Amino acid sequence: MEAREEAVGLLEVYGLTCAFLAADAGCKAADVRLETFDKNKPANADALPVPLLVTVKFRGSVAAVEAAMEAGEEMAKSLTGVVQRHIIARPTGDTEKMLKLNAFDKN
Repeated sequence: MEAREEAVGLLEVYGLTCAFLAADAGCKAADVRLETFDKNKPANADALPVPLLVTVKFRGSVAAVEAAMEAGEEMAKSLTGVVQRHIIARPTGDTEKMLKLNAFDKN
């Protein structure tokens, strides 16, 4: 399946460990693949449960992404929590370009 034909699920959680566990749960629950995580340290980081926000990106069919997101969100809620969750059924070409950007590549 070509990337532009795949849905993307964006699950933003508190902390890298939570992101790994949510990603693992999502991948075990559905036939999805992961794209590179992204991170964000907001200005109010010291007030958050964990000072780093990480976005997990699931790719696959809409149904598979929905199942992965549900499992990932359940896992994250049992740990540090979920900030946001969104599913884009058919990302545009420009959105696809933005999905490839990530702050983990920066020093």
